[in-house]
Amino acid sequence: MNNKNLFTDDYKLDSYWWDKTPRPTIESTALPAKCDVLIIGSGYTGLNAALVTARAGRSTVVVDAEDAGYGCSTRNGGQISTSIKPDMAALSRKHGADKAFQIIKEGHNALSWIEDFITHEHIDCDFRVCGRFHAAHTAKHFKTLTEEVKQQPKGLEVPYTVIPRSEQRSELATDAYHGGVVYHPHASIDPGTYHQQLLSRATEAGVQIVPRCAVSQLQAGTTGTKARTKAGTKAGTKATTQRGTITANEVIVATNGYTGNITPWQQRRVIPIGSYIIATDGLDKSVMDRLMPNDRIYSDTCKVVYYYRASPDRSRILFGGRVSSAETDPTKSAPLLKADLVRLFPELADVKLSHSWMGFVAYTFDTLAHTGAHQGIHYAMGYCGSGVSMASYLGMRVGHKVLGSAKGTTGLDGIGFPTRPLYTGKPWFLPAAVAWYRYKDRLQR
Repeated sequence: MNNKNLFTDDYKLDSYWWDKTPRPTIESTALPAKCDVLIIGSGYTGLNAALVTARAGRSTVVVDAEDAGYGCSTRNGGQISTSIKPDMAALSRKHGADKAFQIIKEGHNALSWIEDFITHEHIDCDFRVCGRFHAAHTAKHFKTLTEEVKQQPKGLEVPYTVIPRSEQRSELATDAYHGGVVYHPHASIDPGTYHQQLLSRATEAGVQIVPRCAVSQLQAGTTGTKARTKAGTKAGTKATTQRGTITANEVIVATNGYTGNITPWQQRRVIPIGSYIIATDGLDKSVMDRLMPNDRIYSDTCKVVYYYRASPDRSRILFGGRVSSAETDPTKSAPLLKADLVRLFPELADVKLSHSWMGFVAYTFDTLAHTGAHQGIHYAMGYCGSGVSMASYLGMRVGHKVLGSAKGTTGLDGIGFPTRPLYTGKPWFLPAAVAWYRYKDRLQR
């Protein structure tokens, strides 16, 4: 399919969310010589951490190599779930039953926290508790899904409804699946407006945002909560940036899928994976009402995951997935996603695409998010594609951790942050892995 047949005449290779909320123009300011808290990364993690530290009276500076929110915080699909991927049995085998419960509970905490936060802060970002229809792409997966929801651990229950294949069109007008489960507390958001209003709250709190200020080196020295001199001051970490140097008492790395070699320890522990999304051209209301009658968010049980939803105004479908292991050109990922969209909804074969874009999410080797400190540098990252609530929540927690507050404690503390021999942050193994899982998904259809 050539671009003329695939795209509208005015198509964009930028995030759909940027139409309503373009990347902000922030007045250029000089980088201060020092601050209490330096945060690298201006996405959900960094801004939520900054909001906590600034409101506590700490001078806080957020730097970013690109425009504020340029990464996946404004490129994601706007879906919010309970975030934790491993189940109770897998986590119990590795960490014990009590710790497994604490880890999974943090996913629930993140979901409830973000709703409370958005409400309390009066953030207008199309937040809706709409429920998620998680579809089974084989009959075997439907059986597994129904068994899992009926055996949810006590204290970790998520309200649900099982939808058999015979009733599937009441949720999603496709015959490609074998039924599924609706998880009722899951939610949706406009990630672009959410980020912009986070940015506004942060600047109102006194946070200095410095975009296009890439950090090239960190000299950690003796920074950290234990590194106090007899006079009660800190030696500080010096950051060298393209706008000069700055020394901070505390540093938070909030770079997730864009983590680079300035923090090699963290870089070796996250796997950047391209996540790709397309937006259809405008659709008639009758079409949207038929295809997605309950306006939920949607995902399926494929190993190479797909996630999709209606836009907040229900004028088009946003359809995303992991369709490539190395390609970052949205013109090349678009036809792959369009083919899968049409497989689900054949009537959309002639509908053109208005947007195609991508961003990098960060997976981890244990498919868990991680937060902590290494050699005095704080971090929160590795959200494994569920970053809207978890990145916001852990950003808040790491902000409190920097303050020395008990509110910084999480169920994810102390679980270790694994890597693998020979891994340096370049996922050389992804092409084979993605190809293998896509092959398995096709065999099971």
